[in-house]
Amino acid sequence: MSASIFTRCLAPLAFAVIALAGCGQQDYMPPLKSSPDQIGRGRYLARSADCAACHTATGGAPFAGGVKLESQFGTFYGTNITPDPQYGIGKWSADEFYAALHDGKAPKGKLYPAMPYTSYRQLSREDSDAIYAYLMTQKPAAVPNVEANLSFPYNVRFAVRFWDMLFLKDSLPDVSKGESADWRRGQYLANALGHCTECHTPRGAFGQLDVSRTLQGEALGRIGAPDITPQALAARGWTGADLQAFFATGVARQGSAFGEMHPVVYLSTQHLSADDSRALAVYLLGDTPPAPAPRAPVKAEDMARLAPGSNLYLDSCAGCHGAEGQGKPHVAVAMDGNSTLRLADPRNLIVSMLDGIEAQPFAGVEAMQSMPGFAATYSDEQIAQLANYLRATWGGQSADVTADTVKSLR
Repeated sequence: MSASIFTRCLAPLAFAVIALAGCGQQDYMPPLKSSPDQIGRGRYLARSADCAACHTATGGAPFAGGVKLESQFGTFYGTNITPDPQYGIGKWSADEFYAALHDGKAPKGKLYPAMPYTSYRQLSREDSDAIYAYLMTQKPAAVPNVEANLSFPYNVRFAVRFWDMLFLKDSLPDVSKGESADWRRGQYLANALGHCTECHTPRGAFGQLDVSRTLQGEALGRIGAPDITPQALAARGWTGADLQAFFATGVARQGSAFGEMHPVVYLSTQHLSADDSRALAVYLLGDTPPAPAPRAPVKAEDMARLAPGSNLYLDSCAGCHGAEGQGKPHVAVAMDGNSTLRLADPRNLIVSMLDGIEAQPFAGVEAMQSMPGFAATYSDEQIAQLANYLRATWGGQSADVTADTVKSLR
């Protein structure tokens, strides 16, 4: 997988939605041509675009803003996009709403590219109008917006015009190949609505997407957004069926959504239709997906030095994850073949062990219990030993995590 500013996307964060604020010159009038079908379609599209993740604060009114979005440039706050005429978008026209999504232009000025118009630029006018129609049916909330707190020179909003001239593109590169109807629909879902690239693509010094490494992963938050190119997904054992299960429920045999990806599933992808969930999986893997890679066996020379990690696992982890790494349904994910263990970068594994993972509610009755953090329980060396045991035994990775690596992530 969104709060940090860039693993929340699909959110941020991957980057997340920001600055849809300001008022136009005319009083708001409900769209005359909005039909129940258009409004219903807009509701589906707003979920697919994960609008709530950045515009609905915990305990706050729907779409009233207030979500804190941290970045290396400062702190942004998701804004009020209810029909409130003073603080929200109640005076915006459908044209102005489309300009915000397509060009990053609000009635009162330029939006920061933390609002992912770099991806939403690809939205069709029809879909933009449907989302607008849906938002205009929401209850207005008179919740003031919180100004972004940015360091100089990033607080010079006018400079964003030059950023757009340099970095705003009409389309994003594709990382998979296909021509099928599913692939083309998935392309739209991933690149436009779902804005996957905002979290999963590395960024340059000015916050621009490094399109030469599209979807190759980025660590903008505490939990990094992993590489989700076809080759990387296959290397971690993902299939199209597994991805569809993950989008629909947040759980697959490779593990469950956590960190910033959890709200993406909970607020967005679980609501995709079966056809759209399939299309998204097809696009990420391509019409001809790579074969899932087998895990590398444990190296003989690693066996002896994995023993301390094995003991730590049996002492603190096996009760939930199983002595053989098989996991427990509705309690804890399996370690055997776990996608996080199969990442070449151990960051997410180490951070999870240090910080723990909050309880994760998913679609229906599915849930995973909370996992405690071990930062105060184990030393850097012990965390490294445990990480090496997990990665080598069930992830097929080298046992090369050091105490210094753990120390740098505390």
